Amino acid sequence: MSKYSFKNQVVVITGASSGIGKELALRMAGEGALLALGARHIEKLEAVAGMCRQKGGKALAVRLDVADKESCRHFIEKSVAEFGKIDVLINNAGISMWAYFEEFTDVTPFEKIMQVNYFGSLYCAFYALPYLKKSKGRLVAVSSLTGKTGVPTRSGYAASKHAMAGFFDTLRIELRGTGVSVTMVYPGFVATDVRRLALGKDGKSLGNSPLDESGTMSVERCVALMVPAIVHRKRELVMTLKGRLGLWLKLIAPGLVDRIALKAVTKKKADKP
Repeated sequence: MSKYSFKNQVVVITGASSGIGKELALRMAGEGALLALGARHIEKLEAVAGMCRQKGGKALAVRLDVADKESCRHFIEKSVAEFGKIDVLINNAGISMWAYFEEFTDVTPFEKIMQVNYFGSLYCAFYALPYLKKSKGRLVAVSSLTGKTGVPTRSGYAASKHAMAGFFDTLRIELRGTGVSVTMVYPGFVATDVRRLALGKDGKSLGNSPLDESGTMSVERCVALMVPAIVHRKRELVMTLKGRLGLWLKLIAPGLVDRIALKAVTKKKADKP
């Protein structure tokens, strides 16, 4: 029996059809949550909702394009219409990239990444906030270590995640005294489809991960770390020891961190068959 119960709490999750969002939904379904799940691929989302119901939870599946403001409004309103409240909003939907800035011939992919990662989280938070204030709920944003430091080949992604960090850190301060908590989650590499679906220099999905995935964290482990942070309303969660050491090192030797990041990406590129 888990010590982290979400019984009768309404948990709203974006990007819930796969990866971290799917695993969160399944985990929380088993703990009694009432789930509102959003994603673009409604067939996959309905399958996840069905799995959640099999675990004893209640689940609503709603087609959601977080880059579309009206889609976000509809998602939040549909969630409230179904369950009457929102206790937890987890902004998990996102898109990545993998190419050097100078390789692009068009800036459209950067606009798309910002629209999905930053504005998508902002839109959902905007429409959900009145309900979160009523429930003194939890607002969660899934970022990345690139939201803390720049990484070569990830310029647009890093920019969007830095924007998320600035927005949600500010919102935390503004919401002080309302009972609403804001938790920023900074995973490292997690074994999801995000890199396979990352945008390349032509603006299209790569189709294959540019990394050796053998050393990545499992989604199960990622979610196991996230849940206590959400329950205890932690300010932020930096998941890996390497990530925490890197952030500390950046304070005292930022140039060294830059060189390490560039070397790591160059090596990965050279190792790619």
